[in-house]
Amino acid sequence: MAARIYQIQKNALQSGKALTRKWVLEHVPTEAKKPDPLTGWAGSGDTEQQVKLTFPSEEAARAYADRRGIAYTVLPTAPKTLKIQAYADNFR
Repeated sequence: MAARIYQIQKNALQSGKALTRKWVLEHVPTEAKKPDPLTGWAGSGDTEQQVKLTFPSEEAARAYADRRGIAYTVLPTAPKTLKIQAYADNFR
């Protein structure tokens, strides 16, 4: 049983920074999804991949994983890059 710990990134359609300070612990799928023969929906027997736990900090997520004996990897947060341009640049 392995998990990923990462910080939620801002959505491209989101202007504010709401919910971007939270950290998520998400289990890595252990079994591939396969289509159901009757409905055609994708599914698997692995129920842990349906669970996403949120934490206020990275330390809290690590402590939870250590208490439960879950092997984890922490994904680094991508650096925020701003493309600063003036409105007049649209008309060059």
